[in-house]
Amino acid sequence: MTMPKELQKPPMFKQSKAKIWMRTGIFIIFASIFGWSLYHDVLSKIFYWSWALGISLPFLGVGLWMSRLVPMQVHSVFKVITISFDRVYFGLILILVILKDMAGDFLKISIMADVIMCIILGLMIGRLSGVYLRVYYLKKTQFS
Repeated sequence: MTMPKELQKPPMFKQSKAKIWMRTGIFIIFASIFGWSLYHDVLSKIFYWSWALGISLPFLGVGLWMSRLVPMQVHSVFKVITISFDRVYFGLILILVILKDMAGDFLKISIMADVIMCIILGLMIGRLSGVYLRVYYLKKTQFS
């Protein structure tokens, strides 16, 4: 006889801690690749750090707002929060990465590729921060 789904502990890979670490790993990979590319363009005087900051900051706010769209579920019996896959964010990042690749590799418009990289990094930082803050708040209010 199987237990009802409500009484089963959610799989580890769906729990907030694992999901946040996975998202952090993906962000580190993107930040390393894009950061290296931006660094080369800054050295070549194609792009400037002030531009990168000016472009990334508004999208950091957008990413924070988008973190509210991430589906989360509280399992108070096990004191666990699960995070579901967010198709909207995944689709947006995928489209932006494709556009960045097209702008940089096919069209050879480095500035446009750099702008898109800054947008992606701003969204990723904002969303990751927002998800972490939501999980922290939920744990503090639901499990205390």
